[in-house]
Amino acid sequence: MRFDLVDLRLFLNVVEAGSVTAGAARSNLALPSASERIRGMEELAGARLLERLHRGVRPTQAGRALVHHARGILDSCERMRGELALYGRGVKGHVRVMANTSALSEHLPAPLAAFLAAQPQVDLDLEEGLSYEIVRAVAAGRVDFGVLSDQTDPGDLAFRPFRRDQLVLVAAPSHPLAALKRVAFADTLDHDHVGLTGDSALQGYLAGHARRLGRAIGLRARMRGFDSVCRMAEQGVGLAIVPVAAARRARRSMAIRLVRLTDPWAERNLMVALRREPALSPHAAALVEHLVAGADDPETPPGRRRRLA
Repeated sequence: MRFDLVDLRLFLNVVEAGSVTAGAARSNLALPSASERIRGMEELAGARLLERLHRGVRPTQAGRALVHHARGILDSCERMRGELALYGRGVKGHVRVMANTSALSEHLPAPLAAFLAAQPQVDLDLEEGLSYEIVRAVAAGRVDFGVLSDQTDPGDLAFRPFRRDQLVLVAAPSHPLAALKRVAFADTLDHDHVGLTGDSALQGYLAGHARRLGRAIGLRARMRGFDSVCRMAEQGVGLAIVPVAAARRARRSMAIRLVRLTDPWAERNLMVALRREPALSPHAAALVEHLVAGADDPETPPGRRRRLA
């Protein structure tokens, strides 16, 4: 039985997308070519690998077995590629990372830039996602590791500390909540908000907490970045909830007030999540070590953390 790497990658893409059409697009293959490859795989296997549904496909029992082995084979190939890159000039290592909005915008750019500057043989793919999506992506082998909130169930993944990430309320000085030192997220929902665009992991995170309260966030405007969100808040368009690092940076040039959120989920630790097996490629392992080398101590008692001022 012989499946080539293109076949295996295609099959994983089809299963992850739940559609032959979407899997073919991810694999940069024409739909007829992708369909023919899958038929050929089923003939070689002597079993149906995909169950065709009214909308999309899902793997059969044989298909799930193939998914397991395909991930192992492709992971091994990636590790081999990384190891060879250590010995051959011009051969690139490739690291895939998924991170939530706060990590992506505030905490990762500086250490990633330093690592890539020192490691010109490494390429990086960086994707944004909600923390629970990151857990799934890492567990499935779609990315090498993820950076996410420690309030997420890690499943079978290993966690290593990276940074603290406190969310705070940003308001115009004239806003009724601006004079408070602390406020509950539920109390902010009586007022208009400004937030990030719909594909933002942080906005999805906040919307989820609003739903748990039986409420919804009234968004007057959706912006692409934290600076733009804070600028809207400064002008009184609405309240904003952003990482404290972004709020402090915005406060240097904007007339805004920072108010601590009393909700436990607003005080988070960002963690690096990775599979226990198989081992990371050398380049991915080196990047993890680089990131956690400057980790904040997650055990520091809350009373010893820096004040918002």
